[in-house]
Amino acid sequence: MLKKITLLAATMLASSGAYAAHPLITDDTGTQGTGKFQIEITGEFSGNEENEGGPTIKETGGEIAAALSYGISENIDLVVGMPYQWYAIKESGVKVADGDGIGDMSVELKWRFLDTGEEGTSLALKPGISIPAGSEKEGFGTGAVSGGVMLIATHTGKPGTLHANLGYSRVGYGTEENDEASRNDIWHASLAGELNMTETLRAVADIGIETNGDKSSDTHPAYLIGGVICSLNDDMEIDLGVKCGLNDAETDTAFLAGYTARF
Repeated sequence: MLKKITLLAATMLASSGAYAAHPLITDDTGTQGTGKFQIEITGEFSGNEENEGGPTIKETGGEIAAALSYGISENIDLVVGMPYQWYAIKESGVKVADGDGIGDMSVELKWRFLDTGEEGTSLALKPGISIPAGSEKEGFGTGAVSGGVMLIATHTGKPGTLHANLGYSRVGYGTEENDEASRNDIWHASLAGELNMTETLRAVADIGIETNGDKSSDTHPAYLIGGVICSLNDDMEIDLGVKCGLNDAETDTAFLAGYTARF
């Protein structure tokens, strides 16, 4: 039962298709421009511990993901992403389960349909699909095509920027067992801010909540992220962050790191 619950959680992670300005989860309305590319390499290393009057359960895991964006036009990007994930579970110090593998591929289209100027508000839509590439049996994929859409708002000012996301996903599963145990309708809401500390350094924060994919729980995972983004030059950035769970449905702690290059 423990392994099934953990693999279900891994499956829901694999279905995520949002790629933002790491370490933020909340996306922005920015696009690359016609004919330009962006590559993001990101890592997440997480830990979680539970003890509900019985043995202590410790779960560690992580993800290395790559996302490639291409500017179809000045205000439309095509974004393709692929994650590689792993996990290990220990009960009272004894390993009871582990695994690793690629997750499902995401293909998304970001369309900025409103832009009031450099210091103003912009809106974008980001529809996308998740293509089953990971193993549903091992917990790194859903086994079926899923789809969703995100509404994105960004407000830019001299001190920094604010972002808001509201999204919906319809998640499918390849097996009847997973489909019966999981919610298919997943909602996401989040807010993020970036504060310009210097010309090359930005402090960032992000808070959000998403529908719990596990039907047996009515607690929806909520998170808080704090971090920094450092611009090495106009086309390269590195970032660091910490993600904390705000309730028991979210992973306790995760350390985030990323590298972004544009060309």
